[in-house]
Amino acid sequence: MLFMNEKQKKPQKLKARLPRGFVDRSAADIRAVDEMIAKIQEVYERYGFDPVETPMFEYTDALGKFLPDSDRPNEGVFSLTDDDDQWMSLRYDLTAPLARHVAENFNEIQLPYRTYRAGYVFRNEKPGPGRFRQFMQFDADTVGAAGVQADAEMCMMMADTMEALGIQRGDYVIRVNNRKVLDGVLEAIGLGGDEHANARLTVLRAIDKLDKFGPEGVRLLLGEGRKDESGDFTKGAGLNDEQIRKILFFVGITDYAKSAAELAELVAGTAKGGEGVDELNTIRSLVLSAGYEADRIKIDPSVVRGLEYYTGPVFEAELQFAVTNEKGEKVVFGSVGGGGRYDGLVSRFMGQPVPATGFSIGVSRLMTALKNLGKLGTEDVIAPVVVCVMDRDIESMGRYQRFVQELRHAGIRAEMYQGNKKNFGDQLKYADRRGSPLAIIQGGDERASGVVQVKDLIEGKRLSGEIQDNVTWREARVAQISVPESDLVEKVREMLAAQAEDRTKAN
Repeated sequence: MLFMNEKQKKPQKLKARLPRGFVDRSAADIRAVDEMIAKIQEVYERYGFDPVETPMFEYTDALGKFLPDSDRPNEGVFSLTDDDDQWMSLRYDLTAPLARHVAENFNEIQLPYRTYRAGYVFRNEKPGPGRFRQFMQFDADTVGAAGVQADAEMCMMMADTMEALGIQRGDYVIRVNNRKVLDGVLEAIGLGGDEHANARLTVLRAIDKLDKFGPEGVRLLLGEGRKDESGDFTKGAGLNDEQIRKILFFVGITDYAKSAAELAELVAGTAKGGEGVDELNTIRSLVLSAGYEADRIKIDPSVVRGLEYYTGPVFEAELQFAVTNEKGEKVVFGSVGGGGRYDGLVSRFMGQPVPATGFSIGVSRLMTALKNLGKLGTEDVIAPVVVCVMDRDIESMGRYQRFVQELRHAGIRAEMYQGNKKNFGDQLKYADRRGSPLAIIQGGDERASGVVQVKDLIEGKRLSGEIQDNVTWREARVAQISVPESDLVEKVREMLAAQAEDRTKAN
């Protein structure tokens, strides 16, 4: 029982808040991504690739060793347990789910299996500027093709994709390296064999920081270690000066043709090094034969990302034009996608070798690049024509609905006003805020005569800035015309075409 001075507390309103690392997408962004994906898809289809779709959840063990090093299954990924106590995780990339799909359907799939897919992936990592926990990737893969020509084709397809998106030659390059060559370099400096597996991993992680810390920072990480600005110390790989020199020579090659002989000599006699150099030379020969010069596809040993993941050739699509970053600095845009050969991934499920190679595009990052170049979202999306609701009896509403359906069936975006405002002026304000090009109006007098008024809202806005008094306004009401109901669609088409012509002239 409540005392008189006690008041029941009102239930607190739920606070609307977006989880950290996630974003809402606007209509403009969604349309821009759809436009971009359609262009990429057209290239992939032309190369004979077919779409496939896998679910967002996979059993955690299917994602396996390609997750960050941790004993906890939810480290790096978003995980939960199923009702049978099995761990499931939101996919971390699109490649591991493809490997599971191929293994599970191996007897039905036609090899080589050439496929592409776009979808969201999820990272349970600390969000920051430009780092999101959910983002879209667009992948293409060939499974069951062991020849290096499949890798060369991936590089050519990526070059074609960049150009299909409107990125000019000189503004992009597909850079190619090979994990086997690095393995040969590591073996040549005495880090071959199973007993040096951990040391090799430390070296790989050190050179993966080349973009971030530069050659000097990598030199420290290959040696005794590196202290960052905060004073934190990262223990190094403990290599000697000669070992470090050879690794930095390899990742520092900028002109492959000039350095190829010295590189071949460095890895001579190693198990994989010579094979890797041969593969690089073959890719170079194949792409040159197909007309892809070094300004489009370049052998570049400084490509080190993902070397821990890949087993042979690795490639990266890099944009070379400058943009202004959040600090106001001019920087080269950089990587928008990468890939390579990952022969070990499907094999984990099969117990037999299954070669595979693929490429992944970072959709959001590429979209940002295309916007910087003015190559995306340049086409106007016309807001819908608004059919105003002047009278709300059944017969009148039926007519308004008929008008809007006739426009839609003619391929014109249209909507009947669905709000509660009965005031005609308020409906026009709605249409104006919506950016609508035209409003369709029919009151009792027009209905009795079998006509409709078509109001040009774009012209009306222009005139309202030019005309100062009502007399002149009435004399200049070319922005609103009366047409028979039967001519509505034709007149709307004509007026929209005139507006489109005006926009073209203005641009």
